[in-house]
Amino acid sequence: MFALFLVLNDTDYLDEILARFVDVGVQGATILDSQGMASALVSSRGRDYPLFGSLKALLEGARPYNKTIFTVLDSEELVERTVEAVRDVLADAEHPGVGFMFSLPIGQVYQLNR
Repeated sequence: MFALFLVLNDTDYLDEILARFVDVGVQGATILDSQGMASALVSSRGRDYPLFGSLKALLEGARPYNKTIFTVLDSEELVERTVEAVRDVLADAEHPGVGFMFSLPIGQVYQLNR
């Protein structure tokens, strides 16, 4: 089993990615609202350091929040199909930094029932 994480900076692609998850056989996923460290530092009040000004200039026009999607997949083959589906959706992205993915092997999954 594997956990696949996708940090999606351009949330305009969210619905299409979730539809492709279903197409390739992903049974479910969890979607969290998230924010990158640079964005959090820039938006912090009382930060007048030159470094933060540089970060702010780099992030001008960037979206301050993103979505983190994670899912547990039962095979490496499904991980590869899911990664390829996401890459297909994002292939037309016109700007860098639309997001990133990573997977981790899972030792055990425990259902929590009453």
